[in-house]
Amino acid sequence: MTSIEVTDLTKEYRTTRAVDRLTCRIEPGRVTGFLGPNGAGKSTTMRLVLGLDHPTSGTATIGGRPYPTLREPLRTVGALLDPQAAHGSRTARDHLRCLAVSNRIPGRRADEVLQETGLATVAHRRIRTFSLGMRQRLGIAAALLGDPSVLLLDEPANGLDPEGIVWIRQLLRRLAREGRTVLVSSHLMNETATFADHLVVLAGGRLLADVAMRAFIAQHSQARVHVRTGDPDRLRTTLLAHGYAVTGGDDGRCVVEGAGAERIGAVAAREGIPLLELADERASLEQAYLALTADKAEFAAAAPASPNTSQEV
Repeated sequence: MTSIEVTDLTKEYRTTRAVDRLTCRIEPGRVTGFLGPNGAGKSTTMRLVLGLDHPTSGTATIGGRPYPTLREPLRTVGALLDPQAAHGSRTARDHLRCLAVSNRIPGRRADEVLQETGLATVAHRRIRTFSLGMRQRLGIAAALLGDPSVLLLDEPANGLDPEGIVWIRQLLRRLAREGRTVLVSSHLMNETATFADHLVVLAGGRLLADVAMRAFIAQHSQARVHVRTGDPDRLRTTLLAHGYAVTGGDDGRCVVEGAGAERIGAVAAREGIPLLELADERASLEQAYLALTADKAEFAAAAPASPNTSQEV
């Protein structure tokens, strides 16, 4: 089993500290979502892990070794940082075969990963003719080429069509089931929620969270229950008497803040109030993420001016 270990990692560019004493461990056997606002330090961290940049201080290792010391790195680590990096004049197959030769990987692997990523029919086309989604698939094929135990993927769903998005979800989950270490950076919260088991969240180069996804959502969202009854006035009065915040109620439906369905159901049962509906509202990953990072985004749009507000020209 090979993990990614980041210890007290710091990277400064003149007056900017892009990564600030970051410590975390990316474990095998699960998909770790790497989240944060623009400028949070995610891409810089991945570059430091891959030896594409040098830290100001601290360490980043893969299986206990710095990436530059790996003799045949593609056999240990597969990475997708920039799908535009492939030479446009080469064919997809030639691009992969060049990578294979440089790491003593059997040439047949090029054809295998082209098949796996759905590019077998365009293997002999030049890369400059590829769409963004096709280049993305080729970048993923290159990451898989050495059958690595560790994968770092930056926005792997970018440019993919709906079929491709379903495919990448299944691929990431399969790689984790096989015991590999999978780190995926993404801005798509709802998409990340479909494949990630664990989250590492950065802002301003600092670690905000390193936790299982379900626990993260629970920590950064408030319990809320939707309930419907044939006697809304009585239910509302009862819940208010028990100290719950209740909204709605005119049509028999109401929302109870700060409680779970089990507790509200027990209160209604004790008072003999029949319930027609009772359900917890589950916060989305996006809601929980925004609750944590709302005041930490480097770039945030201002609220639009009211249409009734006059402005000088």
